[in-house]
Amino acid sequence: MEYIYTSNSPEDTIAFAEKVGKKLRGGDVIAYRGGLGAGKTTFTRGLALGMGLPDQVSSPTFALVNEYRGKTTLYHFDMYRIMNEEALETTGFYDYMDKSSVIAAEWSENIDDCLPENTIYIEIEYISEDCRRITVRGDERFADFGD
Repeated sequence: MEYIYTSNSPEDTIAFAEKVGKKLRGGDVIAYRGGLGAGKTTFTRGLALGMGLPDQVSSPTFALVNEYRGKTTLYHFDMYRIMNEEALETTGFYDYMDKSSVIAAEWSENIDDCLPENTIYIEIEYISEDCRRITVRGDERFADFGD
């Protein structure tokens, strides 16, 4: 399954991500793909809103993981400096995986071999200053957003 969306502003990205967030459930793992400045953290703001969480989302670059608590907790990871399974284990990544939380991992290509089979992949491609192509791959829940 694959769904492609074109965003024309950060607000548009947040609104689309909010739709995705409303479909998430505990145990989901989101694996982001996209270069520096593509909009992964902006997308996570929308996910949080869709999950009923505050949108006070910030990049996890320095903290490695940011936690947003609610009925379903969102853990936002930065895997930029994680290069193998041993380094991943030191982050506590596996401890965060449970049925009451969602994980959103930036730079997930660094942990490809460690991601669960049912991972939802979100690729954000920079097209221009305001335009992004967002591709959602994985679960059938995301097959049609009724644009």
